Amino acid sequence: MRASLPKHERRWASDTLPGNATMSTGTSPGNESDEEFVEVTLDLQGDDTIVLRSVEPATSTVINIDDVSFTTGGSVSAGAVTPVSRSPTIRRSSSNKLLQFSQELKAEAVAKARQFSHELKAELRRFSWSHGQAARFLSASGNNGGGGFESALAARALRKQRAQLDRTRSGAHKALRGLRFISKNSKKTNGVDAWSEVQSNFEKLADDGYLNRADFAQCIGMKDSKEFALELFDALGRRRRLKADKICGDELYEFWSQITDQSFDSRLQIFFDMVDKNEDGRITEEEVKEIIMLSASANKLSRLKEQAEEYAALIMEELDPERFGYIELWQLETLLLQKDTYLNYSQALSYTSQALSQNLQGLRKRSPIRRVSKQCVYFFQENWRRIWVLTLWVVIMIGLFTWKFFQYKQKNAFHVMGYCLLTAKGAAETLKFNMALILLPVCRNTITWLRSTRLGPLVPFDDNINFHKTIAAAIVIGVILHAGNHLVCDFPRLINSSDEQYRAYLSDDFGENKPSYAKLARGAEGVTGILMVISMAIAFTLATRWFRRSLIKFPKPFDRLTGYNAFWYSHHLFVIVYVLLIVHGVFLYLVHRWYEKTTWMYLSVPVLLYAGERALRFFRSGFYTVRLLKVAIYPGNVLTLQMSKPPQFRYKSGQYMFVQCPAVSLFEWHPFSITSAPGDDYLSVHIRQLGDWTQELRRVFSEACERPVAGKSGLLRADETTTKSLPKLLIDAPYGAPAQDYRKYDVLLLVGLGIGATPFISILKDLLNNIVKMEEQADSVLDISRTSDLSIGSSDTSTSNKVSPKRKKAVRTTNAYFYWVTREQSSFDWFKGVMNEVAELDQRGVIEMHNYLTSVYEEGDARSTLITMVQALNHAKNGVDIVSGTRVRTHFARPNWKKVLSKLCSKHCNARIGVFYCGAPVLAKELGKLCYDFNQKSSTKFEFHKEHF
Repeated sequence: MRASLPKHERRWASDTLPGNATMSTGTSPGNESDEEFVEVTLDLQGDDTIVLRSVEPATSTVINIDDVSFTTGGSVSAGAVTPVSRSPTIRRSSSNKLLQFSQELKAEAVAKARQFSHELKAELRRFSWSHGQAARFLSASGNNGGGGFESALAARALRKQRAQLDRTRSGAHKALRGLRFISKNSKKTNGVDAWSEVQSNFEKLADDGYLNRADFAQCIGMKDSKEFALELFDALGRRRRLKADKICGDELYEFWSQITDQSFDSRLQIFFDMVDKNEDGRITEEEVKEIIMLSASANKLSRLKEQAEEYAALIMEELDPERFGYIELWQLETLLLQKDTYLNYSQALSYTSQALSQNLQGLRKRSPIRRVSKQCVYFFQENWRRIWVLTLWVVIMIGLFTWKFFQYKQKNAFHVMGYCLLTAKGAAETLKFNMALILLPVCRNTITWLRSTRLGPLVPFDDNINFHKTIAAAIVIGVILHAGNHLVCDFPRLINSSDEQYRAYLSDDFGENKPSYAKLARGAEGVTGILMVISMAIAFTLATRWFRRSLIKFPKPFDRLTGYNAFWYSHHLFVIVYVLLIVHGVFLYLVHRWYEKTTWMYLSVPVLLYAGERALRFFRSGFYTVRLLKVAIYPGNVLTLQMSKPPQFRYKSGQYMFVQCPAVSLFEWHPFSITSAPGDDYLSVHIRQLGDWTQELRRVFSEACERPVAGKSGLLRADETTTKSLPKLLIDAPYGAPAQDYRKYDVLLLVGLGIGATPFISILKDLLNNIVKMEEQADSVLDISRTSDLSIGSSDTSTSNKVSPKRKKAVRTTNAYFYWVTREQSSFDWFKGVMNEVAELDQRGVIEMHNYLTSVYEEGDARSTLITMVQALNHAKNGVDIVSGTRVRTHFARPNWKKVLSKLCSKHCNARIGVFYCGAPVLAKELGKLCYDFNQKSSTKFEFHKEHF
């Protein structure tokens, strides 16, 4: 059955149907020749009346149950409907049990599809009749001045009768699991355990056996929504005619039983009573406004509170078309049920695929050995590049250690100092190698160039900082072995050796007179070694996570030992360390030939390469002069800097650049993702205040910004016309990042957490620019082809062909899915312009954006129910989301990543999907594991990349 309607705005009132609804299904395949399915044609009239035009037999089609999807407007679409007559392909199994089970599921799918067809046909006929009747009632009221009120009453009575019929026939109330007062994410999922926890809280909070009203929220687990819990307490009290501010244990149990009642009617009545404070059975606009403000407060949506009056009027407009000034319980129920009516059909049609997958998993339970082997394979496939690089590095260190170990075993000093000497010298050789190697991962220009070579797919250049840290850990171990063996073992053995042993084995190395311990420590080797150990200990300690992120708190003035500044400046002690290391290598114990003093050989190339990098950065920062164009400070302590683009500056979307502000520090450079697209005539970065440097940067620019004027947003802004001079800014860029390779994938999945969305904004802009250019090129080619058709003669035609523009190589990426997860509503202001621009210009749906706000309770929670209603109504009427203020609809709680990847698999079969993530490491592990799992069981290939966060 298929119904096609003209494009029309989606309405949520109970007397309208979404104009953009498209419902498609068909006959179930097989040999079921007696199945009857129909094709329904509907017309949408100018007065919003829907008329049933025709009902005809439908062609034989196949429903792929996995691909059935339901749009937000309540429409149903089958993603893979193919005009063939054979059964859906089900993977064959030698198991008779599996074969029998699949046949049963197939028969059930046929029955569900037939039932859905007949129900929807009857529903559409009933809807057309009832809507036409309501329209006639309202039109009659306009012509009858004296009977207008009676006509309005009749129209409302008709809508109430139809709502009751909807509830009875659809059975939606049985499937609804919404309007929960206790979050489903609660630790105690069992009812008995949950009540035990509430009872335990009551015993802790009760005073003389009574629980105060102020402690009710904490007692039932609504500590974060105290105001909402207090209104709930009052509503439950009004139902029992209680006006006291205290309740006993039995009354608490009665309250709890009503809150956790499985009946949707009971929960709806409680919610209605919370709004209906005067208990007259009617909700006025003022009461709706109060509950909206309460819900906004519980979900930390401060902006929603400011527009509560507007949204209350919107709800009244939809639920009270007769303008009586109030709504009743059945009208509120209608709005709730209308939002979820088609959910039941979705559950019915998707039941088969869910049951099949669950039973197949049960039939294929893996043994522990197989499960462990799978985890090992996953680990190797995800980390094979890291594994071979680390293996090569370890093999080289073992080879150097072994070489020196056996070389010094042949020397005379071994007879006195023993294996302590061999261990110290072997560790010294690995130290020289690692002190040279540790500079390479921080040569960012070299790494950016190497990414584009054939080494890019083989070497994990994106893990350069992690490799830098790993080498640093190996240096710490080498220093302990080298210095420890010398100071604790070698020197004492030398001092305590007999005169005969000293003259026989060590006099050629240490002189005729045996040195003392103090003399050894005061020598060039000892002094340089001790100074290096102290310098490296300082740099290593202040580079740890606890000091770098100020997790350790010290009193003033010692608080300066923590933070990024302390890490930055202490790391520059490496200059002293390398000078001391070269001096230390010249005055080695037991080594006299110059070619055996190999320290300078190890260090020469890496030191020169790093010095060249720093020189290049110095001169390039002066060459790329930028001029600040705009500055804005957004809520959430985010600073946006828009600057002029240097003429010779070239970069790719996804790359980053270093920024220096001399007004903050003359030496510090900090990396930030570029949020402008390569095609833009400016550069932009978004900087969030996370440390001492970014805090000072925000302070400097806020002083230069002007206060908002009337009629403009409340942001601090500045531009070239600002009276105060803007601070000078230097940039050094571009540098490579994983996201810059997005063009080699068919489909993109971009996941950003909070400020982690910045690397992907540039990609979205670039894709949008490509879409606009392709449309302009298509229009240009079309115009030229028309001109050439009108031209006379082959010479004119050939001339017109010569001047036709060359088409650029098509971008491989066909679709992009952007998921932005944030905790603060104000975060959506950062990229509001980009989201609106994509929604406006991307007419072909290449880019799909999903915003998720985790501070709002999940859908179905009573604390967010009214917000969900208002969001749907306002988006349908005005096309603007009430949470983000953009055209992109905001979802609540966290995404179900397994469903997200499953949807991509079914929609983009055999595609190569690049998954780029920037955010907390915990989610990175989950996404990486999911990508691996889907790669094993589907033809779609996911490649996971993690950006630095």
